[in-house]
Amino acid sequence: MNALGRHVLAEVHGCEPQVLNDIGAVERIMVEAALNAGAEVREVAFHKFSPQGVSGVVVISESHLAVHTWPEHGYAAVDVFTCGEAVNPWDACRHIVQEFGAKQVTASETLRGVMVGAAVEQAAV
Repeated sequence: MNALGRHVLAEVHGCEPQVLNDIGAVERIMVEAALNAGAEVREVAFHKFSPQGVSGVVVISESHLAVHTWPEHGYAAVDVFTCGEAVNPWDACRHIVQEFGAKQVTASETLRGVMVGAAVEQAAV
């Protein structure tokens, strides 16, 4: 089976609250994660919530990285989706986890756009 992309969803616990609440730090970490994984960054958008928390997305040529943080719980929801063979989403995820100072991580990968046989595709229509 071939897939168009790989999508890693990570539950990141025990993070440094001050990092998770710092929009500049979260943005820097997410962009570095994309670049370190070999992705090409296209656009970046982040928002700081009141009284706490950060959400953001790094749009890459290969798809995206997204995050939402709950500093009060030391928790971040991390989403890394890459297309093609050149960029490994796990490389980006490992960088994020390390920089957030996580103590516990649960992550899973889903293959996106799985290419199946023509007979199955026609049956689904």
